[in-house]
Amino acid sequence: MWVEYDLTRSASDSHGNTLRRDHIQCKWHVTPDYYGFRQLIDPEFINANARSLLQRALDAQRAYAPDGNGVRFKLLTNWRLDRSDALREMVSTRSGALRIERLYKTATDNSKAGGIRKAWREHLKISEAELRVLARTLAFGEVTDNLDDLREGLDTLFALVGLRRIRANESAFPYDDLIYQWMGQDSLVFDRESFRAACSREGLLGQGQGRPLIYGVKSFEHAIDRLEDRCTSVLNLVPAFDERSIRCDGDWTGVLYPRLRAFLLKAANGQSALRLALDAHVTLAFAAGSVLNVKSGRRVELEQRTADKRIWSADDLPPDPKWPGLTSEVVDVAPGQPDLAVAVGLTHEVLRDVQRYVERAVPSIGRILAVKPSSGPGWQSVACGRHACELATALAAQIRTERGGAASAMIHLFVAAPNAFTFFLGQRQPLLGRVCLYEFDFEGGRDRSYAPALTLPIPDLRAGA
Repeated sequence: MWVEYDLTRSASDSHGNTLRRDHIQCKWHVTPDYYGFRQLIDPEFINANARSLLQRALDAQRAYAPDGNGVRFKLLTNWRLDRSDALREMVSTRSGALRIERLYKTATDNSKAGGIRKAWREHLKISEAELRVLARTLAFGEVTDNLDDLREGLDTLFALVGLRRIRANESAFPYDDLIYQWMGQDSLVFDRESFRAACSREGLLGQGQGRPLIYGVKSFEHAIDRLEDRCTSVLNLVPAFDERSIRCDGDWTGVLYPRLRAFLLKAANGQSALRLALDAHVTLAFAAGSVLNVKSGRRVELEQRTADKRIWSADDLPPDPKWPGLTSEVVDVAPGQPDLAVAVGLTHEVLRDVQRYVERAVPSIGRILAVKPSSGPGWQSVACGRHACELATALAAQIRTERGGAASAMIHLFVAAPNAFTFFLGQRQPLLGRVCLYEFDFEGGRDRSYAPALTLPIPDLRAGA
């Protein structure tokens, strides 16, 4: 299937160009398995007799993206890229796009990357230059939800947009059959008006609950959930990054924070409550909290991506004494130096990486305050929004205690935690004083270590709402 976007609301492709069209080959296998680069040139992989997936992609690329820009051809399947296949390391973990710099990191065919290029060139009977253009448009995604989970997710969307919901106790799911009926009628292309008319004829229009006002901030693209598809407004910072790494270090202060601040203040203007979706770096989650801080007078809900997507807020659930608290230790690094590093490991341990980086790169840090949940780090260590807010409040108080009378000392913050926690901690930035945030190189594009990002507050900018 293909989707053509309204250019005023479209995302950017992996090269920073406006995404005009998405062509998606959906492939559902009854039994989950793995695939690699050779399956993409095997017609049997898509149950075809003659033409492979890549041959079809090449035809589409020549027709709709002759220069390789603004169009994406994506395989979406419940099969996963084989860990042992050379293609896996060349696919972006954020956007699913094929990373050209990795596919072409060697010049000859006598390497893993060269072997892929050679197999694809010979199968497609094209030149190296033509393959490079095609490769710019390719992307890969996986769906691990079972059919019941997908049906439950669709039910939520139906409720929002006003389509008839199918109760869970009904065995039949008419939307499945309807697709085949439309295909048999050669009804294959819809715009907004014709799709609504078709749904009306089928008796599918119901009473929508209305979309909540959601404001999105993204510095990376979620593989199957574009914020533009469901948010009132989206601040798209993706073009400023190459995967996880920022393209220009100075943009944290000179570009990203001013844009984030202006976006959030406009969203909060005249509203006592708002909902945020943060598909963004740790630094931006903290910065968002510093803008909408505890004195802003706004109630903020956050979409938190856990095993499922949940709405977290500071008062979403009653307090529970069974929730884990924080345990901490202080590590001396350079006694006598004024600054304090804070290593927050709610989802996974970070102290060892932080200590290595601090000892090598930040001589002004005298001590490291390392904190983690009393239950141990893990993706389920934070139960809800209230729990995240309580942990952030406790950590802010502990940081002030450890800093003691050195009010001018810098706090160096290294965080592995849900973005909701980081947002709530950012709301307490005025209490913490000067804070420098750090980002970890997850992709390995630099040295799989930390790099300084944003320091708050920024002189001459008032962060309060």
